[in-house]
Amino acid sequence: MRRDSIFYKLFQQYPSLLFELLTNPPTNADTYRFDSVAVKEPKFEIDGVFLPPETEGAGIVYFCEVQFQKDEILYERVFAESSLYFYRNRARFSDWQAVIIYPSRNTEQSDIYPHRGLLNSDQVHRIYLDELGNIRQLPVWVALMVLTTLEESQAPEEARYLLTRTSEEIPSPSSRAIIEMITTIMVYKFEQLSRREVESMLGITLKETRVYREIKEEGREEGVEEATVNLVIRLLTKRFGELSVEIRASISALPLPVLENLSEALLDFTCLADLQGWLAAVKD
Repeated sequence: MRRDSIFYKLFQQYPSLLFELLTNPPTNADTYRFDSVAVKEPKFEIDGVFLPPETEGAGIVYFCEVQFQKDEILYERVFAESSLYFYRNRARFSDWQAVIIYPSRNTEQSDIYPHRGLLNSDQVHRIYLDELGNIRQLPVWVALMVLTTLEESQAPEEARYLLTRTSEEIPSPSSRAIIEMITTIMVYKFEQLSRREVESMLGITLKETRVYREIKEEGREEGVEEATVNLVIRLLTKRFGELSVEIRASISALPLPVLENLSEALLDFTCLADLQGWLAAVKD
């Protein structure tokens, strides 16, 4: 299960979610922007960074690491990358803090003694999802994070509860985003099931998803399959620029069920090569 990509999607849709986990969040938490950054010489990329607004002068930059597997040199890497990025951008930021999210304490690096100063300070925040409390008592966005950690035997019931709670408490369009995130989490958790099977397990249908709603709007004047092709191509063009004639033809030739799968899969594509690989796999 690719939990890190799920968490980064959560942060992209709701950047202030990170600060709901902290005891003393910044007063301007709602204005932070979630992004990834790169540092050259030596070159490395930091996937989870919360950047303060540039219009308010120097602010605090927050580095976030989602760690669901044990890494015995995690803190060495996180602190080295964070410190170097802060050093290279010192004029822009007044301070840096790091947030490491674990499913439980068992996943944490064993030897933490060399980093005791930072780990025992208010500069580094370690979040253990299994210690946040009952999933039904948490804010919905935080509950989504905990949902990723549940066993398969427990997850469907809690996911259905969150769907019901979302429909009752959260207005659109936020409710639609949450419903789609719950579905995505469960698709990743139950990899042996198709998306339709997961939706059936959760008691929702394709008609409640974003892609279907957009298809329905376009389908008023054209067939559903043609509308789906146009929607998928439009979404891909927004992400990667103008598509080649060959790629457009390949997408247009896909049957409707495969097009629907592509409309969901493209959310995980990071470059055009991901699309090309997906289309090649389908063709094979």
